[in-house]
Amino acid sequence: MFGAVIAQGRDYRETFQAFRPGFDLTEERERRVEAGQPESFDEHDLYSDVRPALSALRAAGYWVGIAGNQTTRAGRILRSLDLPTDMIATSDDWGVSKPDVGFFEALAKETPCSPGETLYVGDRLDNDIRPAAAAGFKTALIKRGPWATIQQHDPDSAQLPTMRIYSLTELPDRIAALNAATR
Repeated sequence: MFGAVIAQGRDYRETFQAFRPGFDLTEERERRVEAGQPESFDEHDLYSDVRPALSALRAAGYWVGIAGNQTTRAGRILRSLDLPTDMIATSDDWGVSKPDVGFFEALAKETPCSPGETLYVGDRLDNDIRPAAAAGFKTALIKRGPWATIQQHDPDSAQLPTMRIYSLTELPDRIAALNAATR
């Protein structure tokens, strides 16, 4: 069901409606908090390439940010992991979610460079790559997770991103090559 909703370009939260009409994800998250079971994750939930890639990007002198459709609580958890970043922000922090252009406008205000000088990395065409490119960002489509499978045959997966990657560890060399080609 989840894959079908995503493949149709619909919001993933619509999946819940098929099983429980009227389901409110925000309300259910609050119920979990009240029951002593709030959302949680830790270092072990990160992809194995996250910390090495972020460290390599910082060592190469790049500004590194993390921004995504997450709750304020998830943002606090991410910040507590002491990841090598310059910024961590969530859609709840900004009050606007991807794919809304307002999310990418908020991101542009946080970055020290213009969108045309910034590479936005995402795993979804509909929520990440298309709207980031429309907002003027360079884009990298990382081919992993459910969206890589669901959206793999979409023509935009081959044509739209500035680059396609399979691991975040590819980024330092790929960015350096991109920068050299545009000078």
